[in-house]
Amino acid sequence: MSDVQAGLSTIRLNKIALACAGTLAVGSAAWAQSQPDTASEALSQVVVTGSRVSPGSQSPTPLTTVNADELLTNKPGSISDAINELPIFAGSAGQNQNAGNGVMSNAGNVQNLRGLGGARTLVLWDGHRLPATTQDQLIDTDMVPQMLLKRVDVVTGGASAVYGSDAVSGVVNFITDTRFTGVKAEVSGGVSTYGDDKRSNLGIAGGKDLFDGRGHVIASYEYSNDPGVPYRTDRPWGAHQWTMQGAGTAANPYHLVDHTRIATTTFGGLVQGGPLGGLNFTQNGVLSPFVHGAATGNGSFESGGDGGYYNASIRGSMKSNKAFVRGDYDISDSVHGYVEASFADNRTVNYGGYNNLGNGATLSATNPFLAQTYQDQLAAANASTFSVSKIFADTPRTDTASHSRQAFVNGGLSGELGNGWKWDASGTAAKVTLTTRDDNNWNKQRLAAALDAVVNPATGQVVCRASLTSSAYANCVPLNILGPTTSSEAAIAYITQPTSFQVQNTLNEFEGTVSGSPFSTWAGPVDVALTGQWRKQTYAVTSDALPSDTADCTGIAYNCGASTPLYANATVTPRSKVSQSVKEVASEFDVPLLKNAALAKELHLNLAGRYTNYDTSGSAWTYKAGIDWDVSKELKLRTSYSRDIRAPSLNDLYQTTTTTPGTFTDLLTGQSPTVPTTNGGNANLKPEVGKTLAAGFVITPKALPGFSASLDYFNIKVIDAITNIQGFNPSVQAACYASGGSSPYCALQTRLLGYADTSAANAVTSFTNTVINIGSMKTRGFDFDANYRSRVFGNPLGLRLLATYQPSIVYETPGVQTVDMAGVAYGPNGLQATAKVRATLLANYKFGDYSVDVSERWRSPLSFTGDSTQIVSTPNTSSVAYTNLNLGWNIHLGGGHTGQLFFNVQNLFNRQPPTTAFIAGNGAVGLFSGFAQGDDPIGRYFTVGLKVSM
Repeated sequence: MSDVQAGLSTIRLNKIALACAGTLAVGSAAWAQSQPDTASEALSQVVVTGSRVSPGSQSPTPLTTVNADELLTNKPGSISDAINELPIFAGSAGQNQNAGNGVMSNAGNVQNLRGLGGARTLVLWDGHRLPATTQDQLIDTDMVPQMLLKRVDVVTGGASAVYGSDAVSGVVNFITDTRFTGVKAEVSGGVSTYGDDKRSNLGIAGGKDLFDGRGHVIASYEYSNDPGVPYRTDRPWGAHQWTMQGAGTAANPYHLVDHTRIATTTFGGLVQGGPLGGLNFTQNGVLSPFVHGAATGNGSFESGGDGGYYNASIRGSMKSNKAFVRGDYDISDSVHGYVEASFADNRTVNYGGYNNLGNGATLSATNPFLAQTYQDQLAAANASTFSVSKIFADTPRTDTASHSRQAFVNGGLSGELGNGWKWDASGTAAKVTLTTRDDNNWNKQRLAAALDAVVNPATGQVVCRASLTSSAYANCVPLNILGPTTSSEAAIAYITQPTSFQVQNTLNEFEGTVSGSPFSTWAGPVDVALTGQWRKQTYAVTSDALPSDTADCTGIAYNCGASTPLYANATVTPRSKVSQSVKEVASEFDVPLLKNAALAKELHLNLAGRYTNYDTSGSAWTYKAGIDWDVSKELKLRTSYSRDIRAPSLNDLYQTTTTTPGTFTDLLTGQSPTVPTTNGGNANLKPEVGKTLAAGFVITPKALPGFSASLDYFNIKVIDAITNIQGFNPSVQAACYASGGSSPYCALQTRLLGYADTSAANAVTSFTNTVINIGSMKTRGFDFDANYRSRVFGNPLGLRLLATYQPSIVYETPGVQTVDMAGVAYGPNGLQATAKVRATLLANYKFGDYSVDVSERWRSPLSFTGDSTQIVSTPNTSSVAYTNLNLGWNIHLGGGHTGQLFFNVQNLFNRQPPTTAFIAGNGAVGLFSGFAQGDDPIGRYFTVGLKVSM
């Protein structure tokens, strides 16, 4: 990414500035007119996002530009949340989560263009790469300081030849207002209509010329605190525990189930088998017959009844501090330098499921917490033990408490070589440390000791049996699980052991570009840019809880064996530092072919090529060819074709082994056991290849002043796609069983008796997930952007409609049913899913010192599966629209200072998310499901704030 740094002389910038004045015109001209005039700023700094040699107005690849203030006016808070309102984004990860078990998910924001995955969207800040932030090497854009952001540019097509690896679906470039002068501050607070999620935000920024205008400095600080929504039951829709149950067959189709309950465990403790089997501790110490709910087509789950369920968070909490400073200086009339630094500190918490004994815990028939009546019944049946399964809803849930710290330093020089040639060189050094903690992990060795309670014959007190024979258990506190609220705080404290892992990502990068016009054609100068780049990324993981850690069962009679893991959630194996070095050479040409000719006001050919060498995965070529054709002042045509790549990240290659428990239906036996699921990387991965065709037009008709519109077609195919294959996925299981055990997918599960035995004794004992280059993915569709600027009753009115029609996202994987995830609520097997039609309407009206902004976001209906072989009897999830309203009042503070009071309502009509559920998450009752990613699970939200400029 090339940028012309601030402070260069007006003469040197004049040509680019005049061209770039049209950057906003591509897809956003009329809307840009409704924003503050930035013409003067264009002469001070131009960041060319459309291309290295062409401004956005002459780029054959579509570019969507949105003003940062406009985004945050309609949706105050995080810029990352705000840009997800644009329909070109789909499936972006954010604070509103279907959180799963909470062990690995954090509340960061990862942008996802077209639903092709965050890893295929390249994220830049002022044209520079950002370091990986998350444990899976993605970029949390909440780390970008936003007080001084001017706009966000989104390249909506493959662009690896211009920008490098990862730009398969496009590029998101956050642009800073580097010439800001003065002081501005903002404070705001918000609350939901349910009285929770009380957010607060504070920011201040300043800028000043120095050294008689040869230098300039800007700085900002911002603080935000968003407590989130910790329980699904805090919302009306969340009290239903929706799941999809069934087998997907004509005899037992998948169908939506309300108030789902896990039929094999309860909040008080369900006795499994034996003379007390089928009885439930509905009261502390008192057994009652287990009340069954309605059948669901899966014996492990019922609708209603005494079974248990989980209660994950809806919106993770986030507390953030961000600081930024930048200095620019004209070293001479032809050389300019700058240096900038930022620091971000984000703390997030997501909550997953309750700790549980889903597979049952064995207790002695003489357990002192068991009433004598029940002990007598066990003795009469010669039963020495009994088994109890329980969900501990009276104790803290598992959580993901993440602390991310990012330090980013970037500096550069730019200047002239003469004869119109320019150069720039820049360097980046960045480090991110992410510490993720599970505050409520169980030590299973201590758990086993605490469950085995006896009466100390010397004192008559209830103690842990192991404490009588080993000093190692002197502090053991016996755990009573026979009832909904029997677990003492002391016992829970004894068995609970916070565990954590830490990920360190670093990025060092150097880049140099030379650009100019070596010669001209009859239609004008040929612009050329030559770029060289080197970068190195490192990745390391440390952990204090390993999957390989096992319990020492000496002196423990029950619930402990040689293979018992030490921790209930033993998440991460350490990874010594690994690195990836990348060398790149690229060139780009803009060749004018026609000018002021019949049917061609201007016609440009754009060519780009890049050679990339990865020391981890070899070499790759990328290229792009495009035509930008200004037929007239009213009509522009554009088309491009590109070959793009996404190289495997260090996490893809060397992901440390992670193991977490999960409950999934075993399609072979019909059981739904809670078993460990192991994830890991694959060092043999190679770059995936994307091929993108784009074509479209822009109209600015004279007959309708103030109106412009663009329509662009996209067709993207990715081959050798780096795919996350999940052993528990129904389609993957089906491929294994259909092969009789010969399919390589069978290696992703473990069972005792092969693949012909369908008895409960052969239930799966573990699943494995991994990444491989396999199959392909294809998507196509249209982006539409219409803008209108006029005056109504003498006052300015701005309208903008953005829409995306994406009728297919097809995934083809050998041995697995081809699926089309367009128009689907959830993507199985790590695949992405999104609505076929997404649209956002923005309206702005100003009258005097007052302004009204309204945004309307709509998506089309969603189905439950993209697999045509799976039969679903429940009708599709309905479409939904959300309305945001912002009222602003400009106030005059004297001395030329201004301010604005604003009142904002998101989800004005308190639309609850249409009901949906995830087929592959049928066992995660109360963890997944209930709302589709991208829908609003929070409800109506009020924000009041004050902005001041001086």
